[in-house]
Amino acid sequence: MFSSDLLTAEVQTAAYIAASVLFILALGGLKNQESAKRSVWYGIVGMGIAVFATIFGPGVAITLPLMISLVIGAGIGAVLAQKVEMTGMPQLVAALHSFVGLAAVLIGLNSDATAHEFASHAEQVIHEVEIFIGVFIGAITFTGSIIAYGKLAGKINGQALILPGRHVWNVAMIVASLILLVMYMQGAGSWTLYVMTAIAFVVGAHLVMAIGGADMPVVVSMLNSYSGWAAAATGFLLGNDLLIVVGALVGSSGAILSYIMCKAMNRAFISVILGGFGGPSGPQMEVEGEQIAIDADGVAAALEDADSIVIVPGYGMAVAQAQQAVSELTKRLRDKGKEVRFAIHPVAGRLPGHMNVLLAEAKVPYDIVLEMDEINDDLPDTDVVIVIGSNDIVNPAAQDDPNSPIAGMPVLEVWKAKQVFVSKRGQGTGYSGIENPLFFKENTRMFYGDAKDSLNKLLSLIS
Repeated sequence: MFSSDLLTAEVQTAAYIAASVLFILALGGLKNQESAKRSVWYGIVGMGIAVFATIFGPGVAITLPLMISLVIGAGIGAVLAQKVEMTGMPQLVAALHSFVGLAAVLIGLNSDATAHEFASHAEQVIHEVEIFIGVFIGAITFTGSIIAYGKLAGKINGQALILPGRHVWNVAMIVASLILLVMYMQGAGSWTLYVMTAIAFVVGAHLVMAIGGADMPVVVSMLNSYSGWAAAATGFLLGNDLLIVVGALVGSSGAILSYIMCKAMNRAFISVILGGFGGPSGPQMEVEGEQIAIDADGVAAALEDADSIVIVPGYGMAVAQAQQAVSELTKRLRDKGKEVRFAIHPVAGRLPGHMNVLLAEAKVPYDIVLEMDEINDDLPDTDVVIVIGSNDIVNPAAQDDPNSPIAGMPVLEVWKAKQVFVSKRGQGTGYSGIENPLFFKENTRMFYGDAKDSLNKLLSLIS
């Protein structure tokens, strides 16, 4: 073991400032597709500077276990980056959030177990509050992220688990945690911190278990915010300015994104995190009619006759890895002089911006990828809408059925187009388990089969 002190405190501070600036540039660059790739490199360089300045800064003991841990962590990250496909990105993000939460818990418990000398009682009180808050937020983030990972990966049922009196239980656990905080600050002992940690683990798991599949994009964003605040609390605990800045950036941006998504879904943020969409006041409307299938020849004929076409991508496109086929179809149709645009719902997929990333990866032009508010008014004048693997974001029950679990949620009004073709594997419901009346409408035809295979058949008919 040896202390490096390769960097002085002043140089380390300068490196932290540079890293902070790069992180801010990285966050700002994600506002559009053109600058996103450059902003990612800002983040990579900033993180590299931050890690180097921390390891080789003053007061850090360079040990063999530390170096081995860094190598192992970097190796695991590199392998995951190579192996995880875009369909697995939502659950990977949730899993990474859990690591941040667990780190905050372990750092807090370690700080509690370490002897400290305080210049005043006020300094001791501040330190104890920092420990408690960091561990509390970190524990909620840890178990909540694990449950989110399980739901997104299909290892846990995506339906909301609604326990009797769940809000009372949540309030009781939070009140108990506050009481334990007071006892901890009055010198009751470390057991109060451990009990609070266990309670926070339960709170995190319970909150996310009570949130249904349709709300999962908001959950991922919310957990991103939690992980940021956990990191900021840890930064205060360790006296690390960079960790405070980065945590505040992540926490505030995650909270803002969660608010924007909730607004787009016509949901109150508090109602989402306390149990999803909530319960309907009565039975849902019965869906009448039948789903009428169509083959590739029929879809190709309709596209040949159409002048304006809108494509609505969803998680099914990601699962089938059909984005390249979609891009090729778009190119061929545009070469024929047809207007082709994409309609993106704010919560399409299972991660904010999921569909935008997939389309950018497939080289779909940015200028024809439009948000819901930009294209909804044009749908009544559209000849053909092709829905690829979407369910809830094109569900008219959100407007027509006040007892639907998604009642009031703004959706893409694709049923107003002249013709709608839905590319779907089968007749089952979507991730949230909600039936979609769109599939039974007179102007809708079901294009059954794997999205990639179906689109490739379509491409063979459109030259």
